[in-house]
Order: sequence, then C-alpha cells, then structure tokens
Amino acid sequence: MPAIQCVVGLGNPGPKYEGTRHNAGFWFVDELARTNGAVMRAENKFSGELARIATGVGECWLLKPMTYMNHSGRAVAALCNFYRIPPSQVLVAYDELDLAPGTMRLKSGGGHGGHNGMRDVCSALGTRDFQRLRIGIGHPGHKEAVVGYVLSRPGRDEHQAIQQGIDEAIRQWGLIQSGELQKAMNALHAAT
Repeated sequence: MPAIQCVVGLGNPGPKYEGTRHNAGFWFVDELARTNGAVMRAENKFSGELARIATGVGECWLLKPMTYMNHSGRAVAALCNFYRIPPSQVLVAYDELDLAPGTMRLKSGGGHGGHNGMRDVCSALGTRDFQRLRIGIGHPGHKEAVVGYVLSRPGRDEHQAIQQGIDEAIRQWGLIQSGELQKAMNALHAAT
C-alpha cells in the first residue's frame, strides 16, 4: 500500500466544540502535529488549518477542515486536487460511536457508517477508497441521544481512554504513514 501523504482530522471549529467527542479527529491531528514539531495554521485556500510534517517515511500534510463537520469534504478535495494526492494516500481520522472509548481501528475503504463528515468526504472525493482511523468514543445507548452525545464532552475516564488510544496510534505512526496498515492494525488491536 502506498505511503500516506495527507491526514485529515474531522471535527467542528470554535471553542464551543473544542472538547466534544465529535472532535476526536481534530485531537489526533493536533497530537500528530505536536509530536512532529509542526504548528497548524489557517489556510483559507483549503478552508482549514494545515501543517506539514517530515518523517523518515517522507512528508505528509495534516488538515483540519474548518467548514463544520457536514461540509468537511470541500477542504479535503481542495487539498487533494491542489497537491494531486490520490484518495488511496489519504487517511481520515474521525470519531466512531460503534467502538468503545479509546479503541482505535484502521480501515481501508468502506462506507460512511452514517457519519455525516465521512459521508461528505466520500461525496467530495468521489470515492470511498481512502484510509480511515476510527477513534472509539462509545455509544449513548439510544439513537435519539446520539447528536447530544457526540456534541458533548466525554467524562474524565472516557477522555483519558480516548487520549491513550490516540497516543498509541501516534506510536504506530511510522507503520501507518508507510502504508503498512495491517502491521499497524495488529499493534493497535493488541494495545486495546
């Protein structure tokens, strides 16, 4: 599998949403930037915040769309079109209701699972064939409670579990970036 050239974290902009479960994708990208000495900066051309990291594997763009979750695809498509990055070399990190808090799962391709940000990315890229990092946030138990749940802040223990999962994914970043998703998946599964 080819190396990852772009990591997109999904979330909603602004202080109101900063610590909410729906912003777990932002948390991952922020941590990836921090551990690689990069700073996310507003980039209007791509409707988001952008940074570039260089590792032993190569260079990689980090993107946080600032378009609100349901319109995330616009920023992703703008960056990929400008830098000619094929969808297969894009990794999208996002919150996943169907996984326990802190459980991290890598996936290649697939549907959007009812996630509006992912639905928009699939639509904007015109394909579902990109890589995903699903960040477990747990489920409130009832479908009617989902919106309020994802837009609220996790409790201390949940937040700690999610942070530990993100830290583990960062530790496996070399494998993920180099496209060795199966090895990285095995390591993540062993850790959670």
